[in-house]
Amino acid sequence: MKNIDSILIVGGAGYIGSHVNKELSKQGYKTIIFDNLGYGHREFLKWGEFFEGDLADIDKIKLVFDKYNIGAVMHFSAYTHVGESVIDPAKYYVNNVANTLNLLNVMREYDVRYFIFSSSCAVYGNTIEVPIPETHQLKPINPYGRTKLMIETILSDFSDAYKLKYVSLRYFNAAGADFDTEIGEWHNPETHLIPLVLDTALGKRDMIEIYGTDYDTPDGTCVRDYIHVLDIADAHIKALKRLEYNGDSLTLNLGNGNGYSVKKIIETAHSVTGKEIKSREGARREGDPAVLIGDATQAMKLLGWKPRYGDLKKIIETAWQWHKKLYAEYKR
Repeated sequence: MKNIDSILIVGGAGYIGSHVNKELSKQGYKTIIFDNLGYGHREFLKWGEFFEGDLADIDKIKLVFDKYNIGAVMHFSAYTHVGESVIDPAKYYVNNVANTLNLLNVMREYDVRYFIFSSSCAVYGNTIEVPIPETHQLKPINPYGRTKLMIETILSDFSDAYKLKYVSLRYFNAAGADFDTEIGEWHNPETHLIPLVLDTALGKRDMIEIYGTDYDTPDGTCVRDYIHVLDIADAHIKALKRLEYNGDSLTLNLGNGNGYSVKKIIETAHSVTGKEIKSREGARREGDPAVLIGDATQAMKLLGWKPRYGDLKKIIETAWQWHKKLYAEYKR
């Protein structure tokens, strides 16, 4: 029997939030989506109820708490582009930090104490240990990562002072799509590697830019840990259930523990799509670590979670099916 029935999903019209929403709905939870649709999509509002609003507007946040008996909040509403955060850090500190404080303070006012936060491996910065455990030093090298670390610190302080119960999930690289192709990755502009590679396979881009080929990695390109979006959704639900049954606050990695280089992604996408994928080698981007691979042992131990779709080919296959539908139906 669930203790929490109604879940507020902030940013639930976006990529990860919409997948979590679908999985929660399948398990019988009532979901309320709070989104300003700046980066989300009305087409993804297929489950639960929708309340249009922005976290900058405290009165709007209060309205949704007045209207619904919210038992827990999942927060996905952040700007996530590393390069943009370096160019325009103010945008990131206002949206990712100040606006999250608005949400947390309204939660305090309405005595809602369960919170699941979409954090990031960007809190670690340049790696000393690989795979990266949660105990790794926290030295983010870009404003985006610093905003995530600031919120993690705030959550810890709120937990101590106000009895907030939270799970902060540090994702590595979310990828893939819903197996039913109802939803998937859809950013505008797109900055993530796999969809950009698939854009190239579809002929929407002339080539894929490889940012840096002189890293200290086997083929010289950046190595990342890719985790299927449905595995991320599953971890959120397991985190929610832990909070429902009085589990302690946690900060956990979500990753597969395997790393794939940029060149490996291009090679696998070519194998999956059967399409030529041209590439061009360019300079490194500021703020990109060479290797990010996660150690998710604690998530497996404490949540009973295990990634089910960790095979890179499977991840790209689901992304490819969605990508083809995205262009065919939504004329992206």
